[in-house]
Amino acid sequence: GSHARERRERAMALLDRVGLEAAHFDRFPHQFSGGQRQRIVIARTLALEPRLIVCDESIAALDVSVQAQVLNLLNDLKEEHGLTYLFISHDLNVVRYMCDRILVLEQGHIAELGPSDELYEHPQAEYTRRLLSAIPGTV
Repeated sequence: GSHARERRERAMALLDRVGLEAAHFDRFPHQFSGGQRQRIVIARTLALEPRLIVCDESIAALDVSVQAQVLNLLNDLKEEHGLTYLFISHDLNVVRYMCDRILVLEQGHIAELGPSDELYEHPQAEYTRRLLSAIPGTV
């Protein structure tokens, strides 16, 4: 019926928005790469029209070039839909790229909380300083 057609059209539009083609609609999960699977997860999430999305190590298993594509997509979607992300990651370069505010946890307790730029430029907590000094390419 018309509901099925509407749902299919919406699904196609969401797939298109995350960079997948209509031809992907009828594929099986094992036929997708890791990056494509991540894009499908994003499309499924957008279908719910959320205001908050929790991204828990959401790109850790992807290779670096695919990580960049997914992060750029997430940033674009944030702007388009007014989304807020709770972005959980051990990759501090990714955290800096994605986050406006950062909360640093040390053994389950808050070590530091603040605007990203401030936290990176002037970390207050010793634990935060140690984390930042461990980033390759930093002094």
